[in-house]
Amino acid sequence: MIEIKGIRVSVMESVTQLEKQIQKKLKLNHVLEYIILRRSIDARKKNDIHYVYQVGVFSKDEKKILKKVNDKNVMLTKRTYYHFPQSGTSVMKHHPIIVGAGPAGLFCGLLLAKMGYEPVIVERGLPVEERMAVVDAFWKDGSLNPECNVQFGEGGAGTFSDGKLNTQVKDKFGRIRYVLEKFVQYGATEEILYDNKPHVGTDLLVNIVKGIREEIESLGGVFLFDTKVTDVIIENNCIQSVHLLHKGFEKVVDTNLVVLAIGHSARDTFEMLYNKNLSMESKDFAMGVRVEHPASMIQTVMYGNGQEADILPAAPYKVTHQTEQGRGVYSFCMCPGGYVVNASSEEGCTAVNGMSYSGRNGVNSNSAIVVTVRRQDFNNDHPLAGIEFQRKLEHNIYEQGGGKVVVQRFEDFELGQATKQLGEISPQIKGEYVLGNVASCLPSFMAEAITEGMHAFEHQIPGFSHPDTVLSGIESRTSSPVRIHRDATFQSNVQGLYPCGEGAGYAGGIMSAAMDGMKVAEAIIKEYAPFD
Repeated sequence: MIEIKGIRVSVMESVTQLEKQIQKKLKLNHVLEYIILRRSIDARKKNDIHYVYQVGVFSKDEKKILKKVNDKNVMLTKRTYYHFPQSGTSVMKHHPIIVGAGPAGLFCGLLLAKMGYEPVIVERGLPVEERMAVVDAFWKDGSLNPECNVQFGEGGAGTFSDGKLNTQVKDKFGRIRYVLEKFVQYGATEEILYDNKPHVGTDLLVNIVKGIREEIESLGGVFLFDTKVTDVIIENNCIQSVHLLHKGFEKVVDTNLVVLAIGHSARDTFEMLYNKNLSMESKDFAMGVRVEHPASMIQTVMYGNGQEADILPAAPYKVTHQTEQGRGVYSFCMCPGGYVVNASSEEGCTAVNGMSYSGRNGVNSNSAIVVTVRRQDFNNDHPLAGIEFQRKLEHNIYEQGGGKVVVQRFEDFELGQATKQLGEISPQIKGEYVLGNVASCLPSFMAEAITEGMHAFEHQIPGFSHPDTVLSGIESRTSSPVRIHRDATFQSNVQGLYPCGEGAGYAGGIMSAAMDGMKVAEAIIKEYAPFD
């Protein structure tokens, strides 16, 4: 394959211009077969916005073509395809059990099912179609189901998010492409295969998750929904069985292999595992608030007022700042044209997140503005101290808002006073909200860092610290506050227990969680023969 980097095409021009550029780069007078490997937007000059393409061109005469080309951005490369590992020989006495049907659990289960291991996937929440109805009901009337909500249920917490699929994880094995192609197979647009910042959207994720589940089932995998792991039985430092609460009934299932893809909000499960002496530690993470601005304002700042701004998708942004006290403040999970959502999962606690549909056509854009929280801030070296830190702040917000999302203008946030009336910006929130004083529910270091960060971001995005900017609290589930230790075989200190994904502290988003699920599945496949 001939790889060409750095092809610039105006956003106002069609794919025909891309093909002409390819011909020019290769000094050809005809179009060869090609694929788009990467596409990004260069908006540094607002009156001259371009797509920047990286393409792969196929020909039987690739070396001959390259002899005529003297361009450092044109080179011969090989495409990377994902290859399943060869199965091991150890005997698998029982079906492997995967706890959690988020991205990590689903892709771990998919690989195991494809290789003949017939996994059983246990999910405390409901199938994604039923889960949608439960979440919608919560947003309408505040009736929280602690076992099925924005955090728990098939698809994991990422189902009710922007559905971003970019990752900082380096991949030379083709796992990223495998995940993206699976998403396209079940309903995502092909653009996610090459866009620099691919996203799916909650509306499309529902069918994608369902499609992956049905494929796993067709290969012999089994899903147990409304099923919670209440205990694990360990003998001689090896897993022997799990206790399940399945649709209200207790059952014990023998197994010598359990994948813990439990997600970052399974606080009761973390506690149960800690009491079973599973090796774990607290870790740094981040907390803060959601901020909302008019999507039109962000679009103008990022892309200008030209025709390009009208045809480009809703603009994303990324901002970071180091405070005078050495705290990191940064945007997280930015949702162009999206909604703030009540993402609570525990009685007496309120948490928020951001969500976009595939069209990203909401009136506001939002992102989390979060502050680094260090283990020293917990004033406790207990492995679950970070969870208690989260819970305390979520409870503060809950007490003030009565379970509704608390909203505050930035000017009032900075002054430490409750908001009595909104200004130019109205919240776009899934779930009920009340006006109040978010700042009073946060530790001083966090409120001060957010304030400093908001003013710093004003220099990057004019209007960011507008007095009427809407803040909502609290954004507390950015990542897991716990890391469950695992060794080179991906097992914990208990033989047969495989910590996996974001909840175990090894991922940070849909894509990295899915990839970690694949890595764990690969480790199992290399060790064991398929289930007989």
